[in-house]
Amino acid sequence: MTDQILRSRRIRRAATGSKASRHGEWVIHLFLAAAAVVMVAPFVWQLLTIFKSNREASQVPPTLLPEDPTTGAFATFFGSVPFWAQLTVSVSALVLRVIGQLTVSALAGYAFARLRFPGRRLLFGLFLAMLMVPSQLFLIGQFEIIRDFGMLDSVPALALPGMFSAFGIFLMRQAFMSVPAGFEEAARLDGAGPLRTFWYVMLPMARPTMAALAVLTSLYSWNDLLWPLIVTPRGDRRPLTVGLAGLQGQFGTDYPTLMAGALVASLPLILIFLVLQRQFFSGIASSGLKG
Repeated sequence: MTDQILRSRRIRRAATGSKASRHGEWVIHLFLAAAAVVMVAPFVWQLLTIFKSNREASQVPPTLLPEDPTTGAFATFFGSVPFWAQLTVSVSALVLRVIGQLTVSALAGYAFARLRFPGRRLLFGLFLAMLMVPSQLFLIGQFEIIRDFGMLDSVPALALPGMFSAFGIFLMRQAFMSVPAGFEEAARLDGAGPLRTFWYVMLPMARPTMAALAVLTSLYSWNDLLWPLIVTPRGDRRPLTVGLAGLQGQFGTDYPTLMAGALVASLPLILIFLVLQRQFFSGIASSGLKG
């Protein structure tokens, strides 16, 4: 009799716990749905604005749906901006910056994670301290270096400062720290030196983190505005972000044209994320497991 009573109590507790768990899941799902609506709303508003006239997009109170949908904003955008020239500059600077930063960050991260040399901890601490300094403080020094090298108004001038990133070095160091030491020891027993161990053993195991760093670097490079304004004075040598900024007038802005340009400019970055999204999330999740 006592066993039956205890068994029934356990059943009731399990039923109560499952109901509470389902209630908690509903709350989480509602919260995530509301957050998704908040995040998607600006993008939906951008799409609707593209098909409005400039008068309709600027009127107060604003209207949600366009009264007379038109695609003239795209024609105005391609007619106002040297799109293909600026797109070529943006893509070239992005590719150069991503390759450079992956190379530098992977090599430096491996050195900080696995190699032993005097001042390693102090030097890594200085790199971390750079994360706390606003990047605008380096603009004058970076500009003078690029000017003295005679690289102004060129694609390397856009990409070179972004190849060296304290965050990228930190991220790759954490990735190499999370790799078990047994793999490196096995490579050394087989006669591999530090460089061969890095290239054939450690680097393939850090591939998800490198994909995540490539996506983040692409995002920073594509959206960079202040540095291109400083080093590329000519319009056809400027990236696409500067061309978009030029669509904002001093006394008025053609918002449908600006929104159309922003949509077109964001498509390459969306494509990069869609291709590397699995590696991106895997790299972000696996980094930073060891201090």
